[in-house]
Amino acid sequence: MYQSHKIVCIIPARGGSKGLPGKNIRKLKDKPLIAYSVEQAKSSEYIDRVIVSTDDLKIADIARQYGAEVPFIRPANLAADNSSTIDVLLHVIDWLGESANYLFDILVLLHVTTPLRTVEDIDNCIELLVRENADNVFSVAAAYRNPYFNMVEVTKDGSVSLVKKGDFTTRQSAPKVYDMNASIYVWWKDILKAQKSVFLEKSRVYVMPRERSVDIDDLMDFKIAEMLLKGLVA
Repeated sequence: MYQSHKIVCIIPARGGSKGLPGKNIRKLKDKPLIAYSVEQAKSSEYIDRVIVSTDDLKIADIARQYGAEVPFIRPANLAADNSSTIDVLLHVIDWLGESANYLFDILVLLHVTTPLRTVEDIDNCIELLVRENADNVFSVAAAYRNPYFNMVEVTKDGSVSLVKKGDFTTRQSAPKVYDMNASIYVWWKDILKAQKSVFLEKSRVYVMPRERSVDIDDLMDFKIAEMLLKGLVA
C-alpha cells in the first residue's frame, strides 16, 4: 500500500514463446526467469498482492514456488500470439472484483522478460504516479538511435528522408527520445479500465539505464542479460 492506495502487481507469463521456447521458466544464472519479477514484486515496499496470469501449469507451479498467487489458469483466448496484454490485465481486474471481491487502486504490470530492473525502480514508478497525479507511468531507456538525427525512411518512390524533420547538427542537440523498455507499467486501475491504453493524456515516463533495460526476446538477449547479471552481482 502507498498513501492508503491498495496496489496489485500482475505478471503475465504465457507458455507459448516462439522466439525462445520455454523462455519464462528458462534458468537465468541460478533460477527461472519468472522468479526475478516475482521476487522483485514481493520485495516492493508498496505492492500488496502479486498475481501471475498464465495458461501454463508448469509456469503456474514455479510462480507459486517463488511466492506469487496464481488463482486461475488464463483462458486460451487470452493466450494466443495476438492476445492483447491490456485484455489480460482487464481479465485479472474483473476476476479480482467478481470472484474474489477484492478492490484496489493501482495496478503494476511487470513483464517477465526484463529481469534486471530493481525493486527501487518499481517503487519509484509507483511514487511518480501518485506524486504527479499522472494517469499512468511506464519505464523507458535513452534511445540508441535518434529519429531527429540518424534514422531515415525510404518512401515508395525511393527517396530518402529523416524519420523526424529537424535541423540538428549533432545527436546531443536533437530532442531527447526514449525506448519503451517493456519493464514497468503503472496505472490507476479505474483509468486503465476506462481508457484501455498506455498512451494517455497525463502519461509520465520513468527513465532507467540501458543496463537494466534488456528485454529478452531471443537467445542473444538471454545471454546478454546473463552476462550483465553476473557483472551486477560479482
